[in-house]
Amino acid sequence: MNIEHIKLFIRIAGTHNISLAGSELRLSPAVASSHINKLEAELGVRLIHRTTRKVSLTEEGKAFLPYAEDVLSSIEAARASVGAGNAFPRGTLRIAAPASFGRMHILPALTDFLALYPDLKVDLKLSDTIIDLVEGGFDIAIRNSALKDSSLIARKLAPDTRILCSSPAYLATHGEPNSPDALNSHQCITLLGLDDWAFHTPTGQVNIKVKGPLRIDNGEAVRDACINGLGITISSKWSVYKHLESGELIQILSEYPIATNTAIWAVYPSSRLLAPKVRAFIDYFTEHFGDTPYWD
Repeated sequence: MNIEHIKLFIRIAGTHNISLAGSELRLSPAVASSHINKLEAELGVRLIHRTTRKVSLTEEGKAFLPYAEDVLSSIEAARASVGAGNAFPRGTLRIAAPASFGRMHILPALTDFLALYPDLKVDLKLSDTIIDLVEGGFDIAIRNSALKDSSLIARKLAPDTRILCSSPAYLATHGEPNSPDALNSHQCITLLGLDDWAFHTPTGQVNIKVKGPLRIDNGEAVRDACINGLGITISSKWSVYKHLESGELIQILSEYPIATNTAIWAVYPSSRLLAPKVRAFIDYFTEHFGDTPYWD
C-alpha cells in the first residue's frame, strides 16, 4: 500500500476536494485522481463518492480513515526512531488556534520554533470557531476553554487566569465595586452568551447575572471597549497583561477570584503513537510558557 496514496486520501477526507488535496501535496488533479483510483483498486472498495462539485467519504472510506491516520503516525514515529533520537521532525504541522491567543502568543514564538526544526513547515489557522481536527486535517489545536469529553487527547500548555478589570476613567466616574453583588449596579461588558459571572467568596461560589449596554462576539474587542471606559469586564491575563502594566486597565475585586476551570490546552486526535512534529510542538510550548507564564 503506497504511503503517498494514503496521505492523499486523508487530505481528501479533510478538504472534500480531490484537486485541492492534490495541490497541497503538489500533485496535479489527474495524478491525484489516479492515486485514489489505485488505492481503491488495491483495497477492492470505493472510498469516496465523486460528484461534479465535491467528494465525500463512503461508509468504507469513513471506516478506513482512522486506520490510515494511525499508519501515518506510526511511520513518522518509526522514521524518527531510526535516527536514534537525532532525527528532527519534518513535514507540515497544521495548527488551529484561537485568533487572539494565536496572534499574540503562538505566532511570535514560531520564529525560534522553526529555527529549531528547519525541516518543519507550519500551516496556522487562526479562528475563534471550534475546528474539527480530523475533518479539517489538523494535527493539533489550541483551546482556551473548558474541555468537554471527546475522543481528543489534551495536554495543558499553560494556566489561563481570568480576572475582573476596568479602566481608570470608568472607575473615576462610577466608583469601584467592593463585592460581586455590587456589579448589579455597574455597566458590564460581556462576550455574547457569557453574562453569568461566577466568583469564589468566603461563603462559597456566587453567580452574578451581569448586565450592561454592550455585548461583543470578540475577546479583543471586549478588552478594547473596557480600555475605552465602557465598563467592567472579565478577561484572560494573557490578553490584558500589557494593559495592566501600562495602567490602561486596573484589576478589581482581586479578593474574589473568578470561578473557572479554563486553561491553555493543546489537543490532538487520539492515536497509538504521537507524531514527532506534534510532540516537538507540545514540548516546545510547554517549556516556552512554563508553570508561571510571562503574562502572569
